[in-house]
Amino acid sequence: MLLGVVIGSAFSENADLRVILTTMLVSSLSLGISTGVSVYEAETLEQDKRISELEQALFRNLEETAIARSAKKTVTLISLVNFITPLISCLVTIFPFILSALRVIGIRLAAWLSIALSLAILFVAGAYLGKLGKRNPWVKGLRMLVFGIIAFVIGYWIESLI
Repeated sequence: MLLGVVIGSAFSENADLRVILTTMLVSSLSLGISTGVSVYEAETLEQDKRISELEQALFRNLEETAIARSAKKTVTLISLVNFITPLISCLVTIFPFILSALRVIGIRLAAWLSIALSLAILFVAGAYLGKLGKRNPWVKGLRMLVFGIIAFVIGYWIESLI
């Protein structure tokens, strides 16, 4: 998402730093809220189903048990992580534009640095997921990186057409 924002706003002929910063922040916040709420709802349904199946197997209500409390904590934690992730990504990728606002670097260089940081985040996330899944982290990281590059190329091509 942040790659798209940078491509669509920072590479335009009349790049406006205020628009770039605002769009990055608001888009990240919106994505965080959207994914956090969506994951909360989906995970709640999943945990409720799991607990219901356990209740049927045990012939017992598990409402005020450690199992139910653990399920609620898990849902909250997963939802919080999904809310915070876009905000953390934004903090990393917005940094070059903050340097641009301070007149340390130009907008165009900030855009390229932001793109590099976005791609690095994708690689690290893929590698981490690979490690969690007991797969080759380098392969998973490179796969995420390749998809990020594809998204960048398509976005850059679309921006150049408009």
